[in-house]
Amino acid sequence: MIDIKTKDISVSIDDKEILKSVSIDAKNGEFVGVIGPNGSGKTTFLKTIYRYLKPDYGDIFIDGININEFTIKESSKKISVLSQHNNYDFDFSVMEIVMLGRSPHKKTLESYSKEDYEIANRALKIVDMADFKDRSFLTLSGGERQRVILARCLCQETGCIILDEPTNHLDIKFQINLMKAVKNLDVTCISAVHDLNIAAMFCDKIYILKDGKVIDFGTPDDVITVENIKNVYEVDCEIIKKDNRINIIYKY
Repeated sequence: MIDIKTKDISVSIDDKEILKSVSIDAKNGEFVGVIGPNGSGKTTFLKTIYRYLKPDYGDIFIDGININEFTIKESSKKISVLSQHNNYDFDFSVMEIVMLGRSPHKKTLESYSKEDYEIANRALKIVDMADFKDRSFLTLSGGERQRVILARCLCQETGCIILDEPTNHLDIKFQINLMKAVKNLDVTCISAVHDLNIAAMFCDKIYILKDGKVIDFGTPDDVITVENIKNVYEVDCEIIKKDNRINIIYKY
């Protein structure tokens, strides 16, 4: 597990300011959610953390060290990514997809070792996909593909996993199972979450983005409020709290 901290991250794309001084603090082992409406900057923000995008301004720290001090390969040993879209044009087997997670740990043209395969098999067992290891990735359902990509993240053996709205197109069963699997891992997690009930169920801390800015943060109890939902999503709701659970009922 590792600490991830961002300070004043700002990003502009095509002369449009997408992120405006976004700062978050994900401490060792926390499950941190980033919520907000479409276009609020959630995906752009996550892309800066896993270095797909370079911010115009601001800093990202891994265990107190500026991320720019690491090579891309070094940071790939610390942060893995599960995105909402995982399409491959080639007919890879499930095991071949999972083994891609070992790439940051290998030298150029170095072969996979017995230990690499043992790590991959353990990862597949954790996500309950061991029986699928010889199947073509292209033949899997959306939920099965996401579990395989999660296994690839586990195979990468990082202290932090970034989830970019990975449950958007999944059935509720797969949403809950995927989030539960990550929650039970011994890692720090930063996740963009579309479903507020899912966010309330699994996140230790939540940051709300609106128009590229953090407008509130704290525990689910702190930030998932009638006022915030009205302000951010422009909908009315009722919030019911029972047995340490938050349930949001939208009004229409």
